[in-house]
Amino acid sequence: MPGAADSLASVGFYITTAISYVNGAPHLGHAYEAIATDVIARHMRQRAADVFFLTGTDEHGEPVADAADARGIAPQELADENAARFRALLPRLQVSNDFFIRTTDEQHVRRVQAVLQRVHDNGHTYRGLYEGWYCPRCADFKVENEILEGNRCPIHEIRLVREQEENWFFRLSSFQEPLERLFAERPDFVMPAVRFNEARAFVASGLQDVSLSRARLKWGVTVPWDPEHVFYVWFDALLNYYTALGYARDGEDLTDRYWPATYHVIGKDILKFHTVFWPAVLLAAGLPVPEHVFVHGFLLGADGRKMSKSLGNVLDPDDVLKRFGSDALRFYLMRDVPFGADGAVGMDGVTARYEGELANEYGNLASRTIAMIHRYRGGLVPDARTDPELASEFKGLRERVCELLDRADVTAALDQIWQRVRRCNRYVEERAPWKLAKDPAAAATLDQTLASLAEGLRVLTVLLHAYMPSSTATLLTALTPEREPGSNPFGLEGAEFAGRAGGWAVSELAPLFPKVAPPAPQAA
Repeated sequence: MPGAADSLASVGFYITTAISYVNGAPHLGHAYEAIATDVIARHMRQRAADVFFLTGTDEHGEPVADAADARGIAPQELADENAARFRALLPRLQVSNDFFIRTTDEQHVRRVQAVLQRVHDNGHTYRGLYEGWYCPRCADFKVENEILEGNRCPIHEIRLVREQEENWFFRLSSFQEPLERLFAERPDFVMPAVRFNEARAFVASGLQDVSLSRARLKWGVTVPWDPEHVFYVWFDALLNYYTALGYARDGEDLTDRYWPATYHVIGKDILKFHTVFWPAVLLAAGLPVPEHVFVHGFLLGADGRKMSKSLGNVLDPDDVLKRFGSDALRFYLMRDVPFGADGAVGMDGVTARYEGELANEYGNLASRTIAMIHRYRGGLVPDARTDPELASEFKGLRERVCELLDRADVTAALDQIWQRVRRCNRYVEERAPWKLAKDPAAAATLDQTLASLAEGLRVLTVLLHAYMPSSTATLLTALTPEREPGSNPFGLEGAEFAGRAGGWAVSELAPLFPKVAPPAPQAA
């Protein structure tokens, strides 16, 4: 991908989350994936990239039909109900998606049929009898090397069901060599490396043809060449990344502008579908495969076990949003668990990050800097040369952040920024402006100190904007209220520590991260 100094305005940057299954309500895992993807999308917009960010809901298949049947309602009613809940969560998380796709959209259905008809016409399907071990919660037939002892699903750990039916098959086995070649030629196709190796090993173990349709299920996209069948839900769902571009903007087809996708961001439980089935289907249809699939891990309860309401270890995103706000949730999830790995999360961790880093480090740096400019220089940032020593700590920071986010390493990029937050706080203690202010002979040193702090804080705020859009906007408005009309204060070209800064007034700033009262004790 292009470096930080390159103009990306003419390059289509297309990024997607996985689409969320509507058989249940949104949970923290959905928020985690959406926030991480949003950080990358916002960062790329700061670099003037032509970004398109897609998310949405997966609404067909047996799990949805079963969940609807259990409630005595139609599958479409359940899909409408839960899709609305997923859509409503996004603005609360400050997720800046460009489109929200639903796989029950009529335009999606038509485009799925068109692409898979092409796969059929190209000779990559056949009719046959399928028998195998099936997980109704995954909506997936498992091959032998995936099955846990006792014929259990490796993801849900429930017993698999032996099923047999006549289906249409996709000739996945005929893409053994093309996929081996893809993995050999593109070592960054799947990221991080541990997931690349996992996907490559699955291919190397030998690909078997897979069921493309279901005969007994009616809740799905009808197979155009055999209307008695519907497409297996995964083929319908995977195509959302491609189909959305055809109708996301009224009267405009964005496919040529954005396809192939730059990044699919997914969870590790759906790696096989996105890194093996998906590229094979695209190749079968004569379409380019995506540039990268980034696979993140699971969020675990504070006890280190997978989150479960029955275990009482679930961190509810709604609880965090109500107590601390969306910026704090975004920061915590990107800071606490290295993106790509599994990690334990809990309310104690949110509280510790909020108080220890957001309030006491970044928030305190902002409050002290602006307060000292008001106290010692009447609210005007001194027009002075900045401190070369502090400037050296910022040298190459913008480029390093861009390099890491080009690899979707959102946690490491945030750590690079946060090291400078702490360096600026140490700089305050080293320079002790309150002492300099008492010595008329130190006026020039105080000017340099305040100008340097203001400049460092400005650069940090620009770089943190993708992570915490609300609080950074508040801070930058207070720190640099006088802007040229039409200018973008968050453009990443401005994230360079200037050799001279100041000459403008700053506004008063309320605490960015005010003290949060502990939750009221639960009644016995």
